Amino acid sequence: MTAPPLVDVVVVGGGPAGLSAATWAARYRRSVLVVDSGEYRNRWAAKSHGYLGSDPGDPVGLLERAHADLRHYPEVAFCAGRATAARRDDEGRFVVTVDGDDYAGLRLILAMGVVDEFPEVVGFSDHYGKSIFHCATCDGYEARDRAVVILGWGAQVVAFAVGLLDWADTLTVVTEGRPLEGDERHREVLARHGIGLVEDDAVELVGEPGALRGVRLAGGDTIDADLAFFSIAHRPRLELAHQLGCATDESDCLSVDRDGRTSVDGCYAAGDITPGFQLVPVAVGKGAAAGVAAAISLQGEEGAPTSPPPAPNAPSELGEG
Repeated sequence: MTAPPLVDVVVVGGGPAGLSAATWAARYRRSVLVVDSGEYRNRWAAKSHGYLGSDPGDPVGLLERAHADLRHYPEVAFCAGRATAARRDDEGRFVVTVDGDDYAGLRLILAMGVVDEFPEVVGFSDHYGKSIFHCATCDGYEARDRAVVILGWGAQVVAFAVGLLDWADTLTVVTEGRPLEGDERHREVLARHGIGLVEDDAVELVGEPGALRGVRLAGGDTIDADLAFFSIAHRPRLELAHQLGCATDESDCLSVDRDGRTSVDGCYAAGDITPGFQLVPVAVGKGAAAGVAAAISLQGEEGAPTSPPPAPNAPSELGEG
């Protein structure tokens, strides 16, 4: 059986966190393979906000520029495809399976992001990222002084709606034909803050993408709306982490330290699958930390065949490691 190609660091995920991790690992002259399925969470978004020096920005353009930057590093290679399995081999290397082919890394960085559950409403795919959004922090500023409808029925939608009070003029929660989950306290919070509650099914977004006019209900009424948000559910992509035995926290995110180390030695994580704010600037920072930490962890070790001679492990030589 032929051994899979070996690199120093395999990065699973080609979004902001993964590309940032790859950049910094490469700057330590470590060979890097980026596994990229192309299924980015914000690939439908017309604009991203709050990224220093690029506000508003084009999310896809950001990734394209990052790819162009990474092409300057001979240490970085890309593999287009979906990673479906990960394991440790007898030598302790991480073996990742991508569309049936295996690749091996001395270190592994997981940055696969999350998957959102979408509302079932006519026009959603046309409006998503233009006039209906999943992140109040990301796009709340654009809702300032405007009429906003929020689709969702779980108890969490109440806190989501209250958070939009920083910006919106009027807010209405539409529960997609389901009763609002939670208890009477949740209804009281909505009422206390003047947030409307409609337990009817939203069937259509009315207006052109980027110029929403309202949300049509199954009962026939239309609620005036300039923007819409949804808060249903999102699932971190943890299949590979579970296969490796990585620990998760109470929010079902990967448990990591400040440098992105998971509970599995040699495995790191960054981006939306880790706890904290799910924002592009945060993902980039977490990716940088994980990339640097993974590279430094290889100091004093023999790397992949394409790597430079191992640097000394300075802390160990000084008796500090």
